[in-house]
Parts: sequence; C-alpha cells; structure tokens
Amino acid sequence: GGLILFAIFSLVMDVFKIGYYSSFYSCLSAIKIIYPIVQAIFVVIQTYFLWISAKDCVHVHLNVTRCGLMLTLTTNLAVWMSAVTDESVHKAHSKLKKNVTEEIFRWLLKGNLPISGMRSSSAEECNCNSQICQIFKNGYFWLYPFNIEYSLFASAMVYVMWKNVGRVIDHHSHHIQRLKFRLFRRTFFIGIVLGLIILVSGLGVLVLYEVQVNSSTESSKKSQALTMYYIFNIVCLGLMSLVCIGGSVIYRFDKRDMDRHKNPTRTLDVALLMGAALGQYAISYYSIVAIVASTPRDAISALNLTYALLMIAQHTFQNIFIIEGLHRQPP
Repeated sequence: GGLILFAIFSLVMDVFKIGYYSSFYSCLSAIKIIYPIVQAIFVVIQTYFLWISAKDCVHVHLNVTRCGLMLTLTTNLAVWMSAVTDESVHKAHSKLKKNVTEEIFRWLLKGNLPISGMRSSSAEECNCNSQICQIFKNGYFWLYPFNIEYSLFASAMVYVMWKNVGRVIDHHSHHIQRLKFRLFRRTFFIGIVLGLIILVSGLGVLVLYEVQVNSSTESSKKSQALTMYYIFNIVCLGLMSLVCIGGSVIYRFDKRDMDRHKNPTRTLDVALLMGAALGQYAISYYSIVAIVASTPRDAISALNLTYALLMIAQHTFQNIFIIEGLHRQPP
C-alpha cells in the first residue's frame, strides 16, 4: 500500500517533469524529456512486479534471480541519488538567484561566458515565463520527496526478496509462529494511532515550516517557524529514544536465548543499518561543531544543538534495539 501511494505521486512528478521539459524542447537535449518517460515506465513495471511477487520465495535459477534483484536494487539507489542531487542543485540555484547580484554574476562569468551571449541564447529561449510552465516547475520539485521515498521503499522490498531467494523453511520446527495481527488486542491499536498522529503532525509542521520560511520576508516569522520545527522534532526524537530504551529494557526481562551463530544475512543487515546511520551521525556532528563555533548564541542555536544531540542519541538507541532483536531466538 505504501509503495503504491509513493508510486502514484512519483508518476505525477514524472508527468510534471515531462510537461516542464516539453516547454523547452527547442533548446534542451531530447534525453531530458525521454528520462522522465522511461522513469515512469520503470515505476509502473516495478510496482506491478513487487505487488505480484513480493511474497515469492524463488528456488529455481537462483543466481539469475539474485543478479536481477541486485540490478533492480542498484537502479533504485541510482534513481534515489539522482533525485537527491537534482533537488539539492535546484535549492542551491534558487538561493543563488536570490542572493547573487548582477555585478558578481558578471564577474564570475567574465572571460568565459559573455553575459550578453548567454542572455541571447539560454535566457531568452529557455526562460519559464508562462503560467503553466511555472506550475509544472514548482509541482515536480514539491513532489521530489515522494519519489525519493519510493526509491528507498522499493529498495527495501527488493532487498528482502533477495534475502528470501533459496530460503528453506523447516515445517517441522517448533519455532515457527503464525503471527496474527489483531487491531484491538494489547497495544497494537495504541501504537498505530500514536504513529499516525505523529506522521500527520509531522507533515503539517513540515508544510507550515516550508511556507513560512520560503514565503515570509519577516525575520520574526521565520524564527517562529524554526522554533516550531525544532521543538516538534525534539519532542519526537525524545519519545523515540525513550521507546527504544524501553524496548531494550524489556529484552532484559524476556528470557530468550541469544543467537550467536554466524549468519551472513544478519551481518549484512547490521552493516547496512550502521552504514545508513553514518550519514546522520556526520550531519549531526558537523551541526554541533558549527553551532559551538558560531556567535551569537541564541534560542534557535540552543534548539539546533539539542536537536543534533538527540538525533545522535536516537539513532544509537534505535540501532542497539534493532541489533539486539536480530540476535534473539524466536519464542
């Protein structure tokens, strides 16, 4: 369900990109228009494949199947990196257009790209002046996060399928459990409700933050938006850290044996988990260094420092909780 939701938004993004690039077909390479078309086809085929085959446990042509799944996984990661890079370049370009003056622009291009020539070629031919073009341009950049999440979602599902290739289940084992999801039993219902509340609240806070920071010219409103954003994230990270610590404490009281045997797939899980956390650790570390070195220190800096420290703590406790769970025997 989540995959299909992100796939729909990704297809809408591709439609917006096709409409936007079609406005400049006279001065752009054809590959710019072909790329979103091919990407849309890839999204449709992959979503159908995962919807039909996500539960399959393949036992024939194992090497070919593993090779195909790995190729699909790396393609998703390549699409993800492309989307992140494109979005980052767009944001940097937007800031450059706002902050760089005409004189600095002339100085940067002096001797390499004559300003008059550039205006006569790309600026006049490739400017997005029509209302429809602006809608396409703004629309597909706002939909980039959904495409990024789709690539990560699909990568995770393909990775699980790759792990299940050739897997053999001992049907006579006493460790096999049939997990039945009962909505109103125990704490399932509470967890789902709290998760949905935080998800919806997070989306609302993100939208308000983006609107206030990008559209408002008053510094007071931008400060209020930053304060709201950091406080919400600090509360969420604090709750997540407490939940992970509570889960680790429950593990201590649950009398189960620990599986210490060598397991290649579990080792890969742990390596990917730790590797994925390194990026967030680096961002938090550099944020802390920048905050400590900067002056003056105001309330926003204090909230930013708290946010960076809690991000490190939350990822640490979460990784410990997940790794302990991976090494536990079934009940």
